[in-house]
Order: sequence, then structure tokens, then C-alpha cells
Amino acid sequence: MPKCVCSGAKLKCSFGTSPGTMNVTSQMKVRDTGTVASIMDNKIQNIGNFGMCQTLSNPAVASATAAALGTLTPQPCVPNITAPWTPGKPNVLVGSNPALTNSSKLMCAYGGIIEVMSMPPMPKTDL
Repeated sequence: MPKCVCSGAKLKCSFGTSPGTMNVTSQMKVRDTGTVASIMDNKIQNIGNFGMCQTLSNPAVASATAAALGTLTPQPCVPNITAPWTPGKPNVLVGSNPALTNSSKLMCAYGGIIEVMSMPPMPKTDL
């Protein structure tokens, strides 16, 4: 059963070199569980970056790789997010949006898949 995600969860991108951390900035605190994320917590201030990007779909990586005569040259990760996390938990609303769960995915326009790796310990509270 999917669990709701709170601030502090560790995130990973399939093309990144290091994990990121979920930073929920727009949601309110819900009971003792901390700051619960919604599917709309998909901005750069919410997900941060993932170290170095390693995909040629990223124009910065493609340009640096071309300059290095075809040797893959990762560049700093700046996720390009154009849509919400999917799927959310529609029966649990945070504000007016479905809650983000540990099975949700977020797509980067450069082809990376962002997902939840681990979550901080939380009190045993069902939402």
C-alpha cells in the first residue's frame, strides 16, 4: 500500500549522479506526520537537483559532449519538470490536491524518471 511522502524524503533521478531531498514548501503540517507533499510539489524548490545529469537529451550535456568530441560529459543537473507527480493518492487531499505517495513518479523533460528512494521515519499515523 503506498505511503504519503513528507519533507525529507530522499529522491533519485534515473539520469542523476546523487540523490535529492524532498522539500515541501507550500503545504501545511498534517497531524504528527510532518509536512505532507502533494502531486503539485513538483518545482525545483521542492525536488532540488541530482548532482550531475548524464543524458544527451539535456542540451547542456549534449553540448559539452560534442565539445569533448563525443566523450560523455555530464553537466550540473537542473531538472526540467512540466507536469505533476503521478499517480497521487486521490482519497487523501493536501490542500485541494492528491497526496504524493512513495510509488509516484515525476518525469523530467530530458527523459529522467524521478522517484522516491526512502522516507524519513514517521510516527504511526494513518492518513
